[in-house]
Amino acid sequence: MQIAAKYSHLNGEEYLLVHQRELWDQVQSVITQIDAEQCRTKRSRESRKRGQLLFSPTDLNAAFKREFESLGWSQERRSFWVTSDERLMRRLHNLPPDVQKREIENAGHIPIGSYNQTDFVKNRVAVEVQCCR
Repeated sequence: MQIAAKYSHLNGEEYLLVHQRELWDQVQSVITQIDAEQCRTKRSRESRKRGQLLFSPTDLNAAFKREFESLGWSQERRSFWVTSDERLMRRLHNLPPDVQKREIENAGHIPIGSYNQTDFVKNRVAVEVQCCR
């Protein structure tokens, strides 16, 4: 595969080039290691494309997972609780989830469970994989 487009949010690419060059090189290496044609395994059921082989998101994700994990990258999931009270949320932001839930309930609000999930993380650098057509 190859990088088709880049968006450097808050100069993230520049930061990587200067401060985390090894990780940027790993990301580029993973992308070039993926053979997208091997992931063309999904048969279309759409009337105009019926029977055509399409890229399988499941197979592409598995290929990225295999390559990134071989270099020590891992998935990260962070669970937390939210409520409609903005002031309360600001106060609870950095507390552990069980404390967040208890504090929301003690304030008379209904806690709503939520989470953030990142595809691959290493040394505080996060990579989200978005496969497109």
